[in-house]
Amino acid sequence: MNEIRERLATAALAHVPFDGWSETTFRAACADAGVPESLARVHCPRGAVDLALTAHAMGDAELRRRLASADLSGMRFRERVAFAVMQRLDAAGDREVVRRATALFALPHLAADGARAIWQTADTIWTALGDTSDDLNWYSKRAILAGVYASTVLYWLGDDTPDLSATRDFLDRRIAGVMAFEATKARLRDNPLTRPLMTLQARIAAGIKAPRTGDAA
Repeated sequence: MNEIRERLATAALAHVPFDGWSETTFRAACADAGVPESLARVHCPRGAVDLALTAHAMGDAELRRRLASADLSGMRFRERVAFAVMQRLDAAGDREVVRRATALFALPHLAADGARAIWQTADTIWTALGDTSDDLNWYSKRAILAGVYASTVLYWLGDDTPDLSATRDFLDRRIAGVMAFEATKARLRDNPLTRPLMTLQARIAAGIKAPRTGDAA
């Protein structure tokens, strides 16, 4: 990760709750980090947008560190996923910073950047949990988890319950819904009426390969 961008993103965090991910915040971050604005523009040509994306990537990096040191052996897999999502929310820090980023990436011309950032978070979680899929499942797992994570973030932004209990319950319900969907797929594979269609789908999926290492982002 770019060291100057990290310094600027870290400096920006104190200003975002008041000025959003804006030009004002970008200039304040330059001053606080002691980085000349001309140099900052070289590393962050889109200004505060690049800082918001860097801050998100820093949260993913923190999540990787946390999951690498956590003992997950006593958890069921769905509990590991829930644990990882809650750890990512905790790593995000100030909810107002996330709220401002959510508003920023809701803008139509930045929606693809926001979707890519959420995808990278989902990829971080699956990779840390040891996902070894190399076909269509690689994509579907990340797409499903990205949807779960994005909806949980929106719920978390408005949660004022002690210990985020409402967010945890919401996340558990979302994961339970995914598990029920997977169970339905398994039943379809075993049903003589739908087995041919599911077999065809499996053959198509087998021909789709996950990105090579380093291409996922």
